[in-house]
Amino acid sequence: MKPLEGSIALVAGATRGAGRGIACALGAAGATVYCTGRSVRGKPATPNRPETIEETAEMVSARGGVGIHVQVDHTEPEQVAALCERVDRDQGRLDILVNDVWGGDALTEWGKPFWELSLDKGLLMLERAVNAHIITSRYGVPLVLKSERGLVVEVTDGDDEMNAYYRGNLFYDLAKIAPMRLAFAMAHELRDTNVTAVALSPGFLRSEFMLEHFGVSEENWQDAVEKDEYFAESETPFFIGRAIVALATDPHVSEKSGGSFATWTLAKEYGFTDVDGRRPDMGGKIKAEMEERWDRLVAAIRERLRAEGLDPDSVFRHDLSTLKLSGLLEPGAREGPRYTWPLQVPELWRADPPKLAAEFLDRYRSRREG
Repeated sequence: MKPLEGSIALVAGATRGAGRGIACALGAAGATVYCTGRSVRGKPATPNRPETIEETAEMVSARGGVGIHVQVDHTEPEQVAALCERVDRDQGRLDILVNDVWGGDALTEWGKPFWELSLDKGLLMLERAVNAHIITSRYGVPLVLKSERGLVVEVTDGDDEMNAYYRGNLFYDLAKIAPMRLAFAMAHELRDTNVTAVALSPGFLRSEFMLEHFGVSEENWQDAVEKDEYFAESETPFFIGRAIVALATDPHVSEKSGGSFATWTLAKEYGFTDVDGRRPDMGGKIKAEMEERWDRLVAAIRERLRAEGLDPDSVFRHDLSTLKLSGLLEPGAREGPRYTWPLQVPELWRADPPKLAAEFLDRYRSRREG
């Protein structure tokens, strides 16, 4: 008997990417999976993307589950209410609810302050990535409460450690923090029930779009590593699906309620692998790279301060946990006002550390002399 045989699942946003991988993994574990999204055959909702919810449902069934496709725009409460009424009528309950609606990649603008961003794009991103999740949970959770042991999963990007930093775009930052807080809030609301709510992040996802972007397929994806070294730690969309199966079959999963997790941490805890037998660790890769770049940045700043006749030990402070650099405005004093410059993750990620050091010191010098 498969571990989720007889279980009823709903994956909101199952057309492609992580949502499709999650639906397929749940199907492979024996679940009946309602696969929802906007794109159906003959009527794609996303330009230049051919994937449909019918295909996802067929993939679920081919793996041993029961795939059911339902066209739903999860930003429309009436459509979500109708979906949940159908599930209630057909199944009488819902065991697993996965909120994976996103649709914000084309709406994200990098390298601009928030007051120069498109308000229309930003608000549409929040409508899809936040409102849709709230709406779906509002109508879906009452069905999950009918389960003997229910699970609600909010899919986001980044775990607690990664999302402690500013993500470089105001709307994107809110869109990725909100599902974590939604899971946290729901866990409190559901504390006296049999339902667990968690947030979960994939790593570097080898989605359909990403494979096309690098000009590779799933068979030769490693050829793209020479273009982007981080692709070496990428994962298939099925990896996050296996993480959700592990959560759904864990008899002690309620202990995780309200928490935010990542595929790479759950893989170590539960012992599952990706479909190719690997166990990608994008979080470990990112952490090591950030520490290395931060060390180079700090070393460059200290060297330049010494060249200017300043003692870095007395005037300079740095904190990787907050990505903050600061300098004493009165170098001769032991303490006093400081100039503090909070970095953004994309800045540390993309900029050359010596150039970043020069930028900080220019700002520090200007503030000190001004």
